[in-house]
Amino acid sequence: MNSGLPVHPPFSPQDRLALIQRARTAVMEGDTPAVVPWVQPWIQRSWRRCLEQGMQPRQAVSFEAVSAPMVRRAIEANQPLLRAAAPVIRSLARAMADTRYFAILTDAQGVVIDVNGPVDRQEPSASAIARVGVDLSEQAVGTTAIGATLAEEAPVWLHRGEHFFQDNAVFSCAGAPVFGPHGLCVGMLDLSGVNVPERPALKHLVTQSARSIENALTLAQPHQLLLRLNWPGRVLGEDSDGLVCLDSEGRITAANRAAVDMLNLVPGAPWPHVSDVFAVPGGTLFDAARHQRGPVEQPLWCGLRLQVLALANGQQDGTTATAHPSNYGVPLKQVEAAMIRKAVEDAGGNVAEAARALGISRATVYRKLERR
Repeated sequence: MNSGLPVHPPFSPQDRLALIQRARTAVMEGDTPAVVPWVQPWIQRSWRRCLEQGMQPRQAVSFEAVSAPMVRRAIEANQPLLRAAAPVIRSLARAMADTRYFAILTDAQGVVIDVNGPVDRQEPSASAIARVGVDLSEQAVGTTAIGATLAEEAPVWLHRGEHFFQDNAVFSCAGAPVFGPHGLCVGMLDLSGVNVPERPALKHLVTQSARSIENALTLAQPHQLLLRLNWPGRVLGEDSDGLVCLDSEGRITAANRAAVDMLNLVPGAPWPHVSDVFAVPGGTLFDAARHQRGPVEQPLWCGLRLQVLALANGQQDGTTATAHPSNYGVPLKQVEAAMIRKAVEDAGGNVAEAARALGISRATVYRKLERR
């Protein structure tokens, strides 16, 4: 969520910290309900939630671990997340070399399940948070990148006094949510440093890294057909692709966050058959994979079009497949007729209502259907 304020205003580090302090005074001591400038609105929402819970900025922070049985359950329950994240987190070491930032992975409740990177164990603040099992949720340690990411379900950057507790003003951190293959948030990835210069570019790095973890989680799901999706003009095979897993009947069983957004799927709800999303028979996509036809633009029932690369289970991730538009796809007239039939069906047979929904005349509906 973006208020229009820059993440890193064009001020000196001293001016930036002074503006953060002004915002803290306005929100925490001024008792004003209005949004104040100088810090992002989501930070102010988190501050206010902490105040509503009875927290005080000057009180000591206790970084407590959950019970040993709870740690074991968290580790066991999040094995798919840990496996998917492991190579991504290791690769972060190269990008963050010499910055003194380290990576923390938490579950959806904010409990640390993995730590990686140059943690200075002689630094008490680093040792306090860089421990498997410690509870870093907002309810436990106030405003942090971890708690804010899980509350907002969006990437964040947090620097020094933007943390709620004064004891936490030594930290600078970036966080991004990780969404599982059913569209729900399953955890978050955090990049933290202690008494380090501000590095707002880490918000981009952690966002890209979280996306790679999400893709790995989706690709690990059992499936008969994998669909790679992106908008026309984009190159398929990148981390920005939507990924959709289908079972042998063509029902969607898993999707990454990009695909959820592209196809307007409802996270946590039973997902539809692929033919209820794409305005083509599901068998067309299985045929495309069987014949290795490469990517093709396919229509959605909403009227938009997506590039789709269909890959059967066991096929290589066809990032280099060559498109042959003349060999596959569905004729435009057939797609058009299918969309009109679907609109009439959705309208309970009321042609006038279907015509209004499609933005065409009733006569056009009859004419198009007569030609099918």
